[in-house]
Amino acid sequence: MNLIVTITSDFICPWCLVGERRLAKALATLPKGITVETHWCPFELNPDLPAQGVDRKTYRTMKFGSWARSQTMDAHTVQAGKDDGIAFDYAAIERTPNTFQAHRLMQLAERQGVATAVAAAVFSAYFEQGRDIGDAAVLADIAVESGLAREAVDAFLAGDEGVQEVRTAERAVQASGVRSVPLFEIGGEVISGAQSVEQFALALQRATGLAEGCVDGACSVG
Repeated sequence: MNLIVTITSDFICPWCLVGERRLAKALATLPKGITVETHWCPFELNPDLPAQGVDRKTYRTMKFGSWARSQTMDAHTVQAGKDDGIAFDYAAIERTPNTFQAHRLMQLAERQGVATAVAAAVFSAYFEQGRDIGDAAVLADIAVESGLAREAVDAFLAGDEGVQEVRTAERAVQASGVRSVPLFEIGGEVISGAQSVEQFALALQRATGLAEGCVDGACSVG
C-alpha cells in the first residue's frame, strides 16, 4: 500500500519541527508493506524579510512587543521539544532568516528523493545549531551533509531553478485558506498543528485501514 503524506511548513517555525519529529515517530509504527510518500509544501511566515534576514532579537521584540515575551514563547517550545528529543538552542540563533532559498533547496531534494532528510537537517541546523539557513553557502553545506552532490547543489542555488515552483506552491496554499503551519495531510485527512504522536498514529491507522482491525492491543467493531 502506498500512503501519501503532505507537510506544509516553514523552517523558522518551531512547532513545525516539533510536528515533524512527532509524525516521524508515528510513521515508524506502521507495519511493513506500507510505503509512505512524503511531500513538503512551502510556506513562508515572513515572506517580506530581506534576503539576508534580520537580527533575531530586534525582529522578535518588534513582532511580539518585547524581548521578554519572545523568550517566554521560546521557553514553551523548549519544554515541548524535550519529550521529542529536540535540543532547541535559541541563544545560538543570531538572525531570523528569509526561508525562500531553503524552500527552493527542497525542490532539488525532492527530485533526488531526499526531501525528508534535507528538511530534518535544515530544521536541526537552525533550531539546534543556530546556523543561518538563509545563507546559500550554509544551505549548500547542509544539503551536502544530507547526501546531495556539492556541484549539483551549488549550481542549483546559484541559478533560478525552483523559484517558480515554490511561488506557485505558495500561492496554491494561500488560495486554499491556509494561514498557519504546520499543516499535515495524511491520506486526505488534514491535521493542523503539532499534534501528539498518538494522534498522528491514529490518523495513519485511519488512512491505511488499520483502524478497522486490531491495533495496539484492541479490536474495533466490524
